[in-house]
Amino acid sequence: MAPGLAAQPPQTSDNAPDAPWTPHTVLSTLPHQPQPHSASPLPFFHLLERLKTTKREGWRRFGISHGESISDHMYRMSIITLLCPPALAARLDIARCTRMALIHDMAEALVGDITPVDGVPKAEKSRRETETMEYLCTSLLGNAAGPQAREMRAVWQEYEDSETAEAHFVHDVDKMELLLQMMEYERSREGRLDLGEFAWVAKRIVLPEVQVWADELLEERRVFWAEQGVGETADVTEERKTQQDE
Repeated sequence: MAPGLAAQPPQTSDNAPDAPWTPHTVLSTLPHQPQPHSASPLPFFHLLERLKTTKREGWRRFGISHGESISDHMYRMSIITLLCPPALAARLDIARCTRMALIHDMAEALVGDITPVDGVPKAEKSRRETETMEYLCTSLLGNAAGPQAREMRAVWQEYEDSETAEAHFVHDVDKMELLLQMMEYERSREGRLDLGEFAWVAKRIVLPEVQVWADELLEERRVFWAEQGVGETADVTEERKTQQDE
């Protein structure tokens, strides 16, 4: 573990009430700040450790404080892209999808995992993530790996714009990975924790090939809860649906 990189300062609020968030908001709190404009990629490599130590925030509201990290989430997403159903894979650049899965949450190394209930407007979240990707790909990697960094930045933007077939697939995989984790947390707690609020994201999956996976998982979940003597589980409220769509 790189010294100084494990501590997680608050990510969704600014150090000064009136100061706009910038990457330096978080960088200034690190005992060992990455050296910008280095000829080596090592400062970038060290900063990536934060993706391993920063937890996915949505689960914390349910008392899961030692759950998956951001990099845990992206790793399984990447493997899922490699198992894309053949009929769909024939229409996609799977290698690009895998890169996109590995990169899409990279900005959270500094921004943190901002969830819909955190009160940060979507436009502000996008601004923070865009500035962070510029910092990572220009200030940290521009001299060390300029062409590769520009490609990473382009793949990240493609995911954000969500206009290509590859981006649509990776967005669906993002939702599928969340559903898998939801089920696994419920099962590991032997029915003492109902995370049904997250099941609603299955309805936002676009591609029928991914929807097949989601339907199979939701049936697996229905059987699990039936075995616990529960016929219906919690559903997301209309307020939460609105927050998730914003």
